[in-house]
Amino acid sequence: MRKQEEPYLTGNLTAMIDVVFQLIIFFVCTVSMQEAPMDQLLQLSDAPHGEEVRIKDPREVTIDVDRNGRMSIARTPLSQEMMKVILKKTVADSGGPDNVPIVLRGDASVLHEKIQPALDACSEVGIIKVKFAAMKERASK
Repeated sequence: MRKQEEPYLTGNLTAMIDVVFQLIIFFVCTVSMQEAPMDQLLQLSDAPHGEEVRIKDPREVTIDVDRNGRMSIARTPLSQEMMKVILKKTVADSGGPDNVPIVLRGDASVLHEKIQPALDACSEVGIIKVKFAAMKERASK
């Protein structure tokens, strides 16, 4: 008795490979969009005894102030007047200044006088609660 050969499954795998590549591209794009665009050149001060933030508020506005005193939101450089306009619109859209959590990330080497315009912009639109970001602990290299 002759052993019966099993038929080979054949088919065009091109469509499946295309779908796999599209899924890879989709996941790479969505992962990079989930990360907040923060200025990686900003060196935050150390605060080893500070409270660690585990859950981030999605309404949170992060203002960066680099070592030269340049202010930015989401890597977009802004003047103090533009910052006021953006914050005023954010306050109006969110229903009041108490609904806009502000996090100020200042470079460790920046002078307080360079951070003051960002604080002034917040207070002029009614925002009086501002959190300052710092590093809990440095990653070892």
